[in-house]
Amino acid sequence: MTKKVIVIGGGIGGLSSAISLAAEGYQVQILEANERIGGKCNIRSGAGYTFDTGPSILTMPWTLEQLFSRADRKLSDYMTIKRVEPQWRTFFEDGVSIDLKGDLPDMLAEIERISPKDTSGFLHYLDYSKQIYDQCMKSFYQKSLSGLKDLRLMHSFKDLLAMDPMKSMNQATKKHIRDPHLQQLLDFLVMYVGSSPYQSPAVLSQLAYVQFGLGIHYVEGGMYKIIKGMERLLGELDVDIRTNARVNRILGSDQKAQGVQLHSGETLDADIVVSNLEAIPTYDQLMQTESQSKQEIKKLSQFEPSVSGLVLLLGINRTYDQLSHHNFFFSKDPQLEFKQIFEEKRPADDPTVYIGISSKSDPKQAPEGKENHFVLTHVPPLKEGEDWDKYKETYRETVIAKLERNGLTNLREHIEFEYAFTPNDLNKLYGSNGGSIYGVAADRKKNGGFKIPSRSGVYSNLYFVGGSTHPGGGVPMVTLSGQLTADLIFEDALQADHHTG
Repeated sequence: MTKKVIVIGGGIGGLSSAISLAAEGYQVQILEANERIGGKCNIRSGAGYTFDTGPSILTMPWTLEQLFSRADRKLSDYMTIKRVEPQWRTFFEDGVSIDLKGDLPDMLAEIERISPKDTSGFLHYLDYSKQIYDQCMKSFYQKSLSGLKDLRLMHSFKDLLAMDPMKSMNQATKKHIRDPHLQQLLDFLVMYVGSSPYQSPAVLSQLAYVQFGLGIHYVEGGMYKIIKGMERLLGELDVDIRTNARVNRILGSDQKAQGVQLHSGETLDADIVVSNLEAIPTYDQLMQTESQSKQEIKKLSQFEPSVSGLVLLLGINRTYDQLSHHNFFFSKDPQLEFKQIFEEKRPADDPTVYIGISSKSDPKQAPEGKENHFVLTHVPPLKEGEDWDKYKETYRETVIAKLERNGLTNLREHIEFEYAFTPNDLNKLYGSNGGSIYGVAADRKKNGGFKIPSRSGVYSNLYFVGGSTHPGGGVPMVTLSGQLTADLIFEDALQADHHTG
């Protein structure tokens, strides 16, 4: 009998799980609350400008290739992916600017220019980073892990030591790199997963190899083309996608989910439910079994939400030739910045600001002679009952003033289109915990860098995908989470057949 699966939410994790399950013959239906699928990977346009509203940097495209190959398809038939060079252009308050380059000799020349004493240290750091990445390829990226116990089953003690479990990411960077500018930009790679380098485990130092070894990529026509490609494949696999279909309740009894109830009152039955809404909001908002859900939320208290963000989509009626496709304007004092965001839980006085300008690589994204600036500044997730609107205007001013101070002359006079997203909007649109962008923050002391287990502790046939669950946030990780959760479902089904057989 064909098993019926309901996927709540059409973000990348939900779409990835739907493709993986449908490719194995499951009957899959996706229920998306908003008017179109994509979740945070979405699109907005106005006045001739087109903006990706969520992820703008693609790393580890092999996760997408692997997903499409599960359905015997080639990714290149659905989207065109190109490398971006330079990968990032970085600007510091003291006037130093460094380009990150995927070509190693070019990157070494850049380091030689800034800090000659760090060239050999950088090579050692890359080697260290690759060793950690290679270890993760045996476990983190292969199987849905629920914690250290699972990890230990897949690695020797020597392998686990190679992941440098006693150090933070910042300690690992400092061990290899002396120059503060280089330390700061290498540490900032951890913001791909919305965490602090001072709190994250050193296993995340592998992001240096992900960046320099595997490269930074862009999807021609914008990141939403990933969603359009997935949507086309889902159609070929006969997956039913319903938009404007908000789920109110997961229905269940006897430790099993039986289906869902929509906002309209309609009920739909299912053999398996996959939630692409983050795990804690799923328990908090969608579960009938209140006492069990509260107990589960209590158990998950070590999994705090990652950072949220203030996003400004700016249509600029001129070009800034000093800018590249990806630009980072760093804070003067990174330790203070991360302390304010992660410990004091308030917006940093001097934040790091990212500007993505896809029109630099893809001129169709803005009118001729103009630029589409996607401006992102990370801020703490919302506290209970907090309204971010009280910060919106003053923090926009902080961001614009910083950019003008760092060479974007008269920026505010050249803005002819503007749209903003705050943590309030991210929470309301996507149901993310506190408006979190990347799911759960990696904290070596609180959760060891692990995420919420993909199998629910309340219903045996309820599963999670997305940034709050293994292996974490960001496009490649949530793409993998959909695949690894599907594998977990297959594994559970085999065990159940074995027991009944």
